[in-house]
Amino acid sequence: MMSGGVLAAATASARRSAIERARVSAAAVDAEAARRAPRGAAFDAALRRPGINVIAECKRRSPSRGILRRAYEPETIARGYEAAGAAAISVLTEATFFDGALDHLRRVRDAVSVPVLRKDFLSTEFQLLEARASGADAVLLIVAALADADLRQLLEQSRQLDLAGLVEVHDEQELMRAVDAGASIVGVNSRNLSTLEVDTGTFERLAGRLPKHVAAVAESGLREADDLRRLRAQRYDGFLIGERLMTMDDPGAALGALLQAAAGEMRT
Repeated sequence: MMSGGVLAAATASARRSAIERARVSAAAVDAEAARRAPRGAAFDAALRRPGINVIAECKRRSPSRGILRRAYEPETIARGYEAAGAAAISVLTEATFFDGALDHLRRVRDAVSVPVLRKDFLSTEFQLLEARASGADAVLLIVAALADADLRQLLEQSRQLDLAGLVEVHDEQELMRAVDAGASIVGVNSRNLSTLEVDTGTFERLAGRLPKHVAAVAESGLREADDLRRLRAQRYDGFLIGERLMTMDDPGAALGALLQAAAGEMRT
């Protein structure tokens, strides 16, 4: 995702912004969250289906590549993803580094019926409430950005809010921390936080260490149908794909072609 320094900065910035929003809109967020009915269980189930399960991502910008899409209409992109067969959709809501917004999440939620993930640097219960209030079914929790006690608490709070928690790890130690905290969905990110380099060997190194009860999601560095087929055979249940799709003229069509090619390779 990004360097360790920027990770810390983004998490701190997101936390400060959430605290400010809570001061002026906590009651409204509580009320809207109470009206929502998140489908955390559906997000989990979507990743455990047979076949290739892709969490297709909506994001306008990334720290490593800059602007990915100048004309950014997340709801249109999300509809294309759903039509192409996405198992779920991830929406970046972080503003400083990704040009995201909670409104993007709301627009996607209103546009599709598949489960939706809020992807941001979450570290407070209020941010979880915001995710529920904005229509999310799942939230991202990054082990590298959280102390063990905080990770455990946020996972429990997510469950109480009927939100699934996708817990992101980058190495064996973080995987152990995620499992010890009670994670049932683990995302293995192959991008090194310090160098920004992608090492897809991370997927293989951690595959044999993933507990059987955990739904495993491969993140970063996934470009070809063979990547999905190979990792599906090695234990991974789902695949989070963002930049590979967002840089294409038609992200939905690109996802459809990728899924079709991966399914064809699996049959052969």
